[in-house]
Amino acid sequence: MEFLLDPSIWAGLLTLIVLEIVLGIDNLVFIAILADKLPPKQRDKARLIGLSLALLMRLGLLSLISWMVTLTKPLFSVADFSFSGRDLILLFGGVFLLFKATMELHERLENRQHESDGNRTYASFWAVVIQIVVLDAVFSLDAVITAVGMVNDLAIMMTAVIIAMGVMLLASKPLTNFVNAHPTVVVLCLSFLLMIGLSLVAEGFGFHIPKGYLYAAIGFSILIELFNQIARRNFIRHQSHRPMRERTAEAILRLMGGRQGSQQVKSESSEVASVMPKEAFKDEERYMINGVLTLASRSVRSIMTPRGEISWVDAERPLDEIRIQLLDTPHSLFPVCRGELDEIIGVVRAKELLVALDHGIDVATFASATPPIIVPETLDPINLLGVLRRAKGSFVVVTSEFGVVQGLITPLDVLEAIAGEFPDEDETPDIIADGDGWLVKGGTDLHSLQQLLDTKDLVKAEDDHASLAGLLIAQKGQLPLPGDVIELLPLRFQIIEATEYRVDLVRVTKERNEMDEEES
Repeated sequence: MEFLLDPSIWAGLLTLIVLEIVLGIDNLVFIAILADKLPPKQRDKARLIGLSLALLMRLGLLSLISWMVTLTKPLFSVADFSFSGRDLILLFGGVFLLFKATMELHERLENRQHESDGNRTYASFWAVVIQIVVLDAVFSLDAVITAVGMVNDLAIMMTAVIIAMGVMLLASKPLTNFVNAHPTVVVLCLSFLLMIGLSLVAEGFGFHIPKGYLYAAIGFSILIELFNQIARRNFIRHQSHRPMRERTAEAILRLMGGRQGSQQVKSESSEVASVMPKEAFKDEERYMINGVLTLASRSVRSIMTPRGEISWVDAERPLDEIRIQLLDTPHSLFPVCRGELDEIIGVVRAKELLVALDHGIDVATFASATPPIIVPETLDPINLLGVLRRAKGSFVVVTSEFGVVQGLITPLDVLEAIAGEFPDEDETPDIIADGDGWLVKGGTDLHSLQQLLDTKDLVKAEDDHASLAGLLIAQKGQLPLPGDVIELLPLRFQIIEATEYRVDLVRVTKERNEMDEEES
């Protein structure tokens, strides 16, 4: 027991344990990559068998130290190179590592881990175990030679190997889970194995590469990968603060090949678009899907027909004038009011009111039988859909907190918010293509304009305006005059028609960026 009190023995034991663990990490990483090819239930078994075989192989080689020494004696020569048993094992192991790491790396980069039907294909259990055994033989030889060169006591060597393998067994599952959960780490580890395989081949030909160079390169690469993982985690943490609906919408739009968003989003979109067929989604489909995904983020004001465009029936007007109004207007539903729009009595169908007029029924009395459905302008558009269902084909009236009518919403207004404008017979489209630009009405909804122009800078959650005119007034600080030009890069707005009270018509042009020019 006196040898246990010798500090040099403890120093040699600790140093050898550390070296054995360092030398075994490469073995462990490759076992983790190979075990990932097996079904989940067999991975732990393969990993334990592989490490156990590595332990037995190293203990067996340590017990044959006299034979190990003879491995360094030359067996034959080719040209200027002489080869020993150790050199042949290193050559075989290096070529095996180069071949296997190259095939694994090719498979990862080509993304051939799944069959076309989406089912994962798994390797044979014993095929993986045989590969692990071959790998263990290569790494075990290197580890045993290191132990023989450092310590003279066989018991110290075996103790260090057993302790090192015990540590590797404990760390194998967490390391395997980490490696398989991070694809970039797997590629990095395979690159390490390529470098190690090359060094083994060089050693087999007699060219000694100091291990310090290899570990310095590996350590530097691991440091860079650590920075990469920290940056990725911070990015995910930043993304988690954004609403799930917004993140999902952007992801779907990127899959459809949209070009909205930052430069990173644009690069991702181009990558996805290069894989997907060019006709996977047409412009109309992207427009509708975008409308569905952004519906919840819109305000009721951006969907409704504004107060100034409402056709309503004044119950106090002569019956002949009411009849002419009903016949000349293409709408089928009308709010009936008493003197002003804010005094709504009810909602009637034009055909039924004409019949009532022919029978001499009082307009106000007839309209009161179907009172209007009134919603606040702060209502969420998703909840609005349930209200429209209860309206049974009618419309809902939108009012402010003071009871002032702001507009009305029909099922057609919701459809237009999703699929685009459907002008009535007495209406002209809000957006008309004009050469290299567009002629846009001042009351045009900003969401619709934003989708058409393929931009994200027009609608902001903190703004209280929903129309193009409101945006331009907010930017100008006052009501723009005809001829004024307002720029919100890459968009340019030129006021064509305006009065003292409102903006009627605007010409919008868009600067062409490099991506658009390349596509053209």
